[in-house]
Amino acid sequence: MEERLQKLIAQAGIASRRHAEEMIAAGEVTINGQVVTELGTKADPARDHIKVRGRLINPLLAEREKIYVLLNKPRGYLTSAADPEGRPLVTELVPASLGRLFPVGRLDFNTEGLLLLTNDGDFANYITAARNGVAKVYEVKAKGVPAPEGIERLRRGIRLDDGEKTAPAQITQTGETKTNSWFEVVLHEGRNQQIRRMFDQIGHSVLKLRRVAIGMVRDERLKPKEWRRLSAAEIKQLMNPNVARKSPAKKRVASHGSRRG
Repeated sequence: MEERLQKLIAQAGIASRRHAEEMIAAGEVTINGQVVTELGTKADPARDHIKVRGRLINPLLAEREKIYVLLNKPRGYLTSAADPEGRPLVTELVPASLGRLFPVGRLDFNTEGLLLLTNDGDFANYITAARNGVAKVYEVKAKGVPAPEGIERLRRGIRLDDGEKTAPAQITQTGETKTNSWFEVVLHEGRNQQIRRMFDQIGHSVLKLRRVAIGMVRDERLKPKEWRRLSAAEIKQLMNPNVARKSPAKKRVASHGSRRG
């Protein structure tokens, strides 16, 4: 994962970010043997050799603690590390003491539920890659009651407004009234606002959307804005393709305590 040079130098414990900027401007930093003086330059320690005053800092960066956080995202927060419009960010809900974390995938501004954050780029790429098929489970409240044939279209895969067809999905109706209906939807891919767009295609807009599980990870005790670290067992499960493709039992509750961000 690419990050700004001054941040990487600070994370390696060589200097503060401000001092690191001075080193860069003075021509004391190289990337793959090339002197870098531009402060906005980024590098990826997984592929680039970064030296400060001739010292390779990649081994120092490799020793950084990897952080894996499960957050219950509320509505009204942007799944991003920055926003030029100044909207609230999910990264603001976890302590700065954890270091800079990045959201794994995304939930749109008005969608609630479980979201992973990490500083481990390989882990993030694995979870978000459609080929790995990590299951994401959602609770959906839809306007009206779709006809069974409409839901069957969604199960088989439906062509969205951009012409792309979705992969097959598991969809189970869990309730209905005269005006609304509820579904559990399991996806193994993650297109932008996919579930909302799917239900729009059959004429029933989504009124409420909440992600309740990622792979086998589910935590019904975690309240909106609360977070906790993933356990070693949960990380292992998410990286195991045979386990991550499964969705957890609906009533499963994690045994871990939570913290308020």
